[in-house]
Amino acid sequence: MSDPTETIRREMVQEINHVPGSRPALVEKYGQVWNMEEMREDFETLGFIAPFVSVRRKSDGKEGTLVFQHDPRYYFSFK
Repeated sequence: MSDPTETIRREMVQEINHVPGSRPALVEKYGQVWNMEEMREDFETLGFIAPFVSVRRKSDGKEGTLVFQHDPRYYFSFK
């Protein structure tokens, strides 16, 4: 099966993980940032396809996506 987003996503993964951001740098750039434990407390994971994870926010049931970097693993940019 062909994925029309694969090239773009691979480029994003390379860019995000080439020089991973520190938590303070990610907060400055994107706002709220979650580590894995915090993300699991606030969201239910519905699926993922790097660098995105599809989630449902537990507080209000709103569905959206987060972006994540690999190491250190941080999630950010809830939309």
